[in-house]
Amino acid sequence: MVPMSKSRMEADPLSHLRNAPPDRPFVVAQLGQSLDGRIATPTGASRYINGACALDHLHRLRAHVDAVVVGVGTVIADDPALTVRRVDGRNPARVFIDPNGRLPSDARCVTSDCADRYVIRTRPGPAMRSMEEILVDSVEGAIPPTAIVEALFLRGMRRLLIEGGARTISSFVAAGGVNRLHVLVAPLIIGSGMPGLSLPPIDGLDEAIRPTVEVHVFPDGDVLFDCDMKTPRSGSHDREA
Repeated sequence: MVPMSKSRMEADPLSHLRNAPPDRPFVVAQLGQSLDGRIATPTGASRYINGACALDHLHRLRAHVDAVVVGVGTVIADDPALTVRRVDGRNPARVFIDPNGRLPSDARCVTSDCADRYVIRTRPGPAMRSMEEILVDSVEGAIPPTAIVEALFLRGMRRLLIEGGARTISSFVAAGGVNRLHVLVAPLIIGSGMPGLSLPPIDGLDEAIRPTVEVHVFPDGDVLFDCDMKTPRSGSHDREA
């Protein structure tokens, strides 16, 4: 076991977000899961895998970004509020990835006017009150994450939080479009159900993503792995069996 330094435990997991350069996008993705990498049971139950400290951290993330991005499947399944009600701060804009016009008009995060709302589609869809539609071309049947980030950056949304669901987060990670990945691990084992990240298969471990990681242990037992996805971990290939 590699010891965790005191400085890493006391580091601020939001400092990288606050100090992000102003001239280009900065993307944070957040994923909450069990020890065995599950984000929901086979029936879809997911509230609450992580504890109160992890939820507070998520709300602090929201308070420090310009926009929170979710796929339409998350809106349909969870009906999230996407607010910062647990902390002080401004509610970020809400961005819904909805290529096929499935976004429910009565969802809480759609009807609430406490923040700007945008819907990303590949073609014009149902009009919704106070919702700006952003059209992005699809590539091989999917909307490229990099195109989403660019479209939002052009509208002044520089710091982005990719919050869900797992498929959306996985697509951003696979595309190399994430600066920091916050993985919140809860001390429980579900044993089956929906996995967290699902990325394209690799042949050998030399192809694995090896980010530089800061570790934060929360008082209620959850552990935050703050992964720098743009800086590979040094010395990761020097170990001998």
